[in-house]
Amino acid sequence: MSRILPILFNTEMVRAILDGRKTVTRRVVKQSVRENFVCERGKVINFLDEKTDALESPIFKAPFQNGDILYVRESFCQNYFDEFLAGYRGDGLRGNRNAYKADYRKEIVGDTVSEPKWTPSIHMPKEAARIWLKVMDVRVERLQKMWASDVSKEGMIFTKPHTCEEMLKKFSILWNSTIKKSDIDRYGWDANPWVWVIEFERCKKPGSEEQYGNKKL
Repeated sequence: MSRILPILFNTEMVRAILDGRKTVTRRVVKQSVRENFVCERGKVINFLDEKTDALESPIFKAPFQNGDILYVRESFCQNYFDEFLAGYRGDGLRGNRNAYKADYRKEIVGDTVSEPKWTPSIHMPKEAARIWLKVMDVRVERLQKMWASDVSKEGMIFTKPHTCEEMLKKFSILWNSTIKKSDIDRYGWDANPWVWVIEFERCKKPGSEEQYGNKKL
């Protein structure tokens, strides 16, 4: 049976998901990982006995499993009333509804619309979620094992041709910006930590035909 779990994304990554550019995310494995691990469909990590090649008992589970449904927690403003709602949704409707920071772009709404006071994503309840994702695959690998093609799947935009090295360099800067300074030595790009690689696709809200905004899949 599929589980329904929350997952946090910052504003830029939410925009990348909405645009269809982001289909994978990487999260640090906080537990200690040995090189001779076995990860079976993201469910558990086992370790091979170096002498017998037999699987040891499960050590720990992945945060998500294939088939899990995730609701995205993002910065939002609950029951926000303003012309802004009709403007960014493009539906001409007004009223008390949730506003989402990923939709608020000053170049679109202009200076006549006051920016809402955003509630941090960590405090978003499931009822306010508008983006739902289905986990398609979970695996474990070293951060620097990723290819340049993986950078695009992470939602990054390149406005001009880049070499593979340049693309990975740009991602490394983005990655480090998400790591606490006190953890850079352990989890920064140069540390090459173990990461969960979580592939996903957008899906309907469980038990509902509604999708984001007023659109349906």
